[in-house]
Order: sequence, then C-alpha cells, then structure tokens
Amino acid sequence: MIIAFILGGTLAGSALLWIACARLEESTHLLAQHYGIPDAVKGSVLLAISSSMPELVTALLAPMAHKDFELGLAAIIGSAIYNILVIPAFSVYARGRALKANRDLVYREAQFYLVSVAMLMLILSLTVIYNGFEPTTLEGGRRVFRGEFTRTLAFFPLLLYGLYLFIQFEEVKRRRAENPPQDGIRALREWAVLLGCIVLILIGVELLLRVAITLGRALETPTFLWGMTIVAAATSIPDTFVSVRASVRGRIESSVSNILGSNVFDLLVAVPLGVMLVGSIQVNFTQIVPMMTFLIVATIVMLIFMLRDMQLSMREAHVMMLLYGGFGFWMTLEAFGVMDLLGVRAVP
Repeated sequence: MIIAFILGGTLAGSALLWIACARLEESTHLLAQHYGIPDAVKGSVLLAISSSMPELVTALLAPMAHKDFELGLAAIIGSAIYNILVIPAFSVYARGRALKANRDLVYREAQFYLVSVAMLMLILSLTVIYNGFEPTTLEGGRRVFRGEFTRTLAFFPLLLYGLYLFIQFEEVKRRRAENPPQDGIRALREWAVLLGCIVLILIGVELLLRVAITLGRALETPTFLWGMTIVAAATSIPDTFVSVRASVRGRIESSVSNILGSNVFDLLVAVPLGVMLVGSIQVNFTQIVPMMTFLIVATIVMLIFMLRDMQLSMREAHVMMLLYGGFGFWMTLEAFGVMDLLGVRAVP
C-alpha cells in the first residue's frame, strides 16, 4: 500500500505539474507579448516566477500544513542545484548542439544570482549569530548549531528582490522600442488560465510533499533528504519544460534567464515568504551549510562553462550531469546511513 502511494503520488504529482506548467508557459509568453516585455526580462521575471510556483507552494505548505520548514527549505536548495546543473544540460541535449548565450544577459543575471546566494547564506548565518540556540553536542563530540529565522531577517531578501524587479523594469523601458505591445491577445483569459494552472500546481506539490513524508517514515530517514532530491527534482519540472522548450524554439535569452531568474526568485522570495507567513522558523545551520556550499560549487561550474565561449557545449553538459549524479549519490549514502556528513540521522 505504501509503495503504491509513493509511486502513484510521485507520478500523479509530477503529471499535474507538467500539464499545468505546459499551459502556464504559453500564457506567460502571450502576456509578455501583450505588454511588450523583452525576452530576457520575460525569462528572468514572468517565466521564472510562473515556473517557480511549485517551489513557492512547497515553501508555504511545508511549514504551514506539515510543520516541516526544513523539508521546504531542502526542496528549494535542491531545486536550485537541479536548475543550475540539469536544466542547462537538458537544453543542450534537446537542441543537439551548444547552448549559446548573450554576454550582457549572462553577466547581469549571473551577478545578481550570486548576490542572491550570498544573501541567503548571510541571513542563515545571522539566524545563528543573533538568534542562535545552545549548540547540541552529539556522540563523538560533534556540535549542531540551530538558529531562529524571524520575519525581520526574512524582510531583507524580499527587499533585495524588489531591487531586482526595479532593474528588470528599467530594462523593459530601455528596450521598449524593440518590443512594442501586440494586439489581439486576450489578456484577461490568459491571466485566468495562469491562475488555474497555479491551483493544479498546488495540488501536485501537496502530493509530492506527502510522498516525501511517507518515504521518510517508511525508511526511517529525515524528510530533509527526500525534499532535497525527489521533491526538488519534481518541482523543477516546470523550469525544465520552460527552459528546454524556449531553447529548442530559439528563444535562448528566455531559456538562460529563466534558469537564473527562477533561482533568484526561489532564494529571495520563496524561502522568506514561508517565514513571513509562519512567523519564525528554527533552522538547522549544520545541515544547510553543506547544501549551500554544493550550490555555490555548482553555480561556479556552470558559470565557468558558460562564460568561456559564451556557450555550453555537449561535453560540458555531460560534466554537469555527472556532477548532479554525484550529488544524488551523496544524498543516497546520507539517506541510508553510509555517510553522515550532514548528521541528519543523529540530530535529535
């Protein structure tokens, strides 16, 4: 019965996300044409926010409905790792040739994305520095550090995202002449479709969260690990679909900017909004630091590959997939107690 629920819930939840986001991507594209929004901004804002709805819903549902903020946080960090390594590689595979990028786009989006990663790492550090609890000492002398993530701290990432939107708005004004608004698009209908897709996403994410919780109980492993892998990969289906489809259709700016813009939204909006709604959250800093470190490494690898010749080659795509495979292997070893770098099994 449990196995049937895990398999059925994973397939049903993923299918709902796929169906909803296929139509959601089309609606956001039409709305961008209706309002005269350039491809780069459409990818980094409209498509990024729309395709990041699963991560946002995860961040909100995990602490509110399941009292498990770390599951939501793990899913978002895992999704960011997936977005940086897997989606660009899939885009290359789908095209059958290198994924080229605009220099100005990569530098602008990449710089702000790196600032976003640094901001979240700083905020998580401040939870321990200013709102930290007494460290817990485990067997062998290892210490676990926890802190309280408050609404005050959550305000700063949201403020930074406001700056990001302002920068994108200025880009729209600068390129207004190149992207005149198009008539003949029923904007109200597309907004209604977009909202309906978000409802389907809500249902799909809830199914995946329940699968992660069931897996954790059945295998006596922390839900943190399943959020980092299964939930993260499943909620990244929209980003994968949007970016791959855009790259195949030749909308390279939309594809690349969606990858980076989605991660910016996840880190600066999804995480703090979950805290804002709940009030304050206890964060296990000992678990989060290795994950954030891996995200930084994955980001550096992706940017080095992309900036070398302003393109991502097939060989580099293979390397990124191998790196993500190594990440999945690490999480598997953690889940079954072969490794204990995160200390997830020992944390009381």
